[in-house]
Amino acid sequence: MKLSDALALATEKLAVAGVPSPQADAIWLLCHVLKTDRSDLLTRITFDQDLDPEKQQEFNLVLSRRESREPLQHITELAAFRTLELKVGPGVFVPRPETEQVVQYAIDYLRQLPTAGKAIDLGTGSGAIAIAIAKEVPPTKVYAVELSEAAHAYAQQNIISNQVSVELRLGAMQEVVGDLVGLLDVVISNPPYIPNSAIPIDPEVRDYDPELALYGGEDGLDVIRDISGIAAALLRSGGLLVLEHADGQSDAIRELLLNDGWLNVAAFQDAALRFRTITAIR
Repeated sequence: MKLSDALALATEKLAVAGVPSPQADAIWLLCHVLKTDRSDLLTRITFDQDLDPEKQQEFNLVLSRRESREPLQHITELAAFRTLELKVGPGVFVPRPETEQVVQYAIDYLRQLPTAGKAIDLGTGSGAIAIAIAKEVPPTKVYAVELSEAAHAYAQQNIISNQVSVELRLGAMQEVVGDLVGLLDVVISNPPYIPNSAIPIDPEVRDYDPELALYGGEDGLDVIRDISGIAAALLRSGGLLVLEHADGQSDAIRELLLNDGWLNVAAFQDAALRFRTITAIR
């Protein structure tokens, strides 16, 4: 079978299965099987190359997994985040493109400090936020906290593979940060914020992302309430809190933070013009 035919057939199958980006996912899967990149794949297609029968069989297997709505990142075992490649799989939240914009607020703040800053990522998951900060603002002392042992293992592996210095701590955030009170410049988190009753529609999220990383209580804000208190203790005066949240939660979180004494509470839109980030000053 020609590579072009295999790609077309795969795209059609993924579209029928309801995959949101069938052609892009088909390309990623074919690149994964061929152990190449998109540019090389498109060159091979241009020159009308064939798909080796053994590779075709392998491609059919991964394609079947994606048709069942297993996340693309679980199949390839990799997730892209800003300039990073992160190991992901069962037991860890797959980082999303919208979080790339959230972390920018922390990076911009840290870059303007006169001396090397200190930052912590609460609920680090794969380590995406903490590693991005360490990579892009290298003088920063970066800490990360994760409650899940499975996710902690992924974060540790990603810290090592990306060759950054991040002090990773395992446990409940209330219990493992006592030595950092008043010392930090930035607290950032992409916490669980989905209300317990709001089960996601997408199978990739509902069936594969760990519940610990998704659900935040009856109104979705339980963990954010905890973070508000913890961050207030960890940050120095003038330090920055950065939170990702769901569309439609910004007013409630703004009120929560103001009631807790935070200053300059501001909500920001993502690329789709949805309010998904809140920052506040200690």
